[in-house]
Amino acid sequence: MSDLVKRPVGRRAAACLVMLGINAGCASAGPTDVTPPTLPPPVPAPPRASAPPAPAPMVPTTVPTAPGTPDSGAGAVTPAPAAFAPPVQIPPLPVESVAKAREDAALLTAAMRRDVVGFMHYTPAVQARFIKLARQAIDESHTVIDRPQLVMVVDRNPRVQELCFVLAFPDDTPWQALGGTHVSTGMTARKYDYITPTGVFPNNTDRLGYRAEGTKNQNGIRGIGVKGMRVWDMGWQTAEKGWIPRGETGQIRLEIHATDPQFLAWRLGHPASEGCIRIPATMNTFMDRHGLIDVLYEQAASYDPRFAALLPKGRTPSPIAGDLVAVVDSGPPAQPEIDPWAAKRKLP
Repeated sequence: MSDLVKRPVGRRAAACLVMLGINAGCASAGPTDVTPPTLPPPVPAPPRASAPPAPAPMVPTTVPTAPGTPDSGAGAVTPAPAAFAPPVQIPPLPVESVAKAREDAALLTAAMRRDVVGFMHYTPAVQARFIKLARQAIDESHTVIDRPQLVMVVDRNPRVQELCFVLAFPDDTPWQALGGTHVSTGMTARKYDYITPTGVFPNNTDRLGYRAEGTKNQNGIRGIGVKGMRVWDMGWQTAEKGWIPRGETGQIRLEIHATDPQFLAWRLGHPASEGCIRIPATMNTFMDRHGLIDVLYEQAASYDPRFAALLPKGRTPSPIAGDLVAVVDSGPPAQPEIDPWAAKRKLP
């Protein structure tokens, strides 16, 4: 053998060989003078973080089986049913007889005559015109009248500018006009003003109206009335631009609201809005207190706190309240006019 094999293995070399799994004595045929060192015991691994507790097993429900069936001794095991919230109880809409509905309409008419400044009962000819236009709008929109209810009818004719509440019935029963007040709808010849669109617009729970905060704009105008006045939101509607005589249209947020009592209330009865429907403050309060077009809001208030918070406390909703606003036009369609200051007029 070579000298390398015969030479005794040193302590360091023997330790390395032991660590590599090689016995130092196997390097030569004879005994060696090196005893393999004893390695220190292995260091125990640090304890692992405790695992999260296992979820509690689902409690099975044992369904007993009838005697004589194949599994009558054991019974079938099914998972326990999950807990569900109780269903929402939605109250039905009020439905009155024809006689009772006409009685309530007479009471509302007397109350409006007492509480609404500028209330007009209208002549039989004007009442017949409102009823005819309301029926026509309802039929054209394929709106279904399924209970005696009020319909707010607004005539946007620049020579009229009035509203009238009409009691509609679901069958051939003659409709009844209660009366109303002056309004202001969209005007022409001023940039950013739209002509109020015609049609039937429901005041449903897809949108939540709001109340005026009484703040003033840069001109010191409270555009939707004093603080607390109600604003009915009829949603986005397509309207004709009142300052471009080309039939061009745009989208407006159609609303019904009061107006500034100091600077703009005197213009009721004339087109003066940017496309919305302005009504007198006293009519706003009366409609709000008696819920004349809030029947669906009143129903939603029974299970949705948002609608309950919007409706006034101490209100006395009418059982013939409805949810429809019909905008009609008894005259020739309004024609847009060019705004001579359109290029210099700023956004409102």
